[in-house]
Amino acid sequence: MPLSNTKLCYYDSNVLRLPADKRTEYHAQVDRLIAELSKSLKDKAEIKITKVVKAGSFAKFTILRKTNLNPVDVDVVFYISGRNIDHETLKGLNDTIYDLLLKVYPNKAVGDFEIQRKALTVEFVASGLNVDVVPVIEDPSRPGYGWQFDLESPGTHLETCAPCQIQFVRARKAKDKDFRTLVRLAKRWRNYAELKPLKSFTIELIMAYVLDKNGSEGSIEQKFRRFLVYIAQSQLKEVISFPENQTPLGTFSDPVVIIDPVYSLNNVAARITEEERKTIVAGAQSAWEAAHFASTEDDEDIWKEVFGPGFKTEEE
Repeated sequence: MPLSNTKLCYYDSNVLRLPADKRTEYHAQVDRLIAELSKSLKDKAEIKITKVVKAGSFAKFTILRKTNLNPVDVDVVFYISGRNIDHETLKGLNDTIYDLLLKVYPNKAVGDFEIQRKALTVEFVASGLNVDVVPVIEDPSRPGYGWQFDLESPGTHLETCAPCQIQFVRARKAKDKDFRTLVRLAKRWRNYAELKPLKSFTIELIMAYVLDKNGSEGSIEQKFRRFLVYIAQSQLKEVISFPENQTPLGTFSDPVVIIDPVYSLNNVAARITEEERKTIVAGAQSAWEAAHFASTEDDEDIWKEVFGPGFKTEEE
């Protein structure tokens, strides 16, 4: 017997989803960081911030709650004006923001700040919250859009739109009330299966594509299994794009091609190698078989092969 929506919603609400009190706490910490940085940046010649936007899984409500193995990260996009994209570097922008962070938090150890791939991270040790400060040079002709650098590829930058990405998920939530629950289930499967190359944004986009393609009919379990079977059957070899994409679409030769709905010249899955693609496909096939067997046998313990030993559908 398939799992009921009630049971999977229990698992989502009590194990996966970030609790409301923690969400409030993290919002307050991020808001204080934004306020202090904004105050310190006012009238500063070093850098001009025109807008700050909370982004990523936290803003999309698809974030998983904190565990010993799963930190909580909040992306905060700082839109910067008056800078020439061709004359700036991510290192230069990060160094400027890094110095300002030290002024805002003079009592924090320097080790609390870590340069990440596309962001500068502030770790709040007490709560375990990591805030990724993402500098984006704004495009004055397109509200919400800007250029984001890549530390691993010096000199390269991609257009992005944080509010548009949030709206993309919001639109899918409007089409399917279970969309965010399905994304969190998929992230938990990814984490337990140790499929690190399958990034959270990639999961959101594949889930959205499956929704666009198949509709929202069916139970949460059926829709989650559709996600797994799509990966297994397509082997992630077909190009994924969305109604939001503006033409022309980019042309890519990467093993996996998932076109960014807010910038059609960006392949979100470009870093997935051929071997990683095969591993992800095999993981999805294995998870689908376990899920199918669990439903056939009416054995909830088998679901632990998909989501891990913490899977539960009721109070113990």
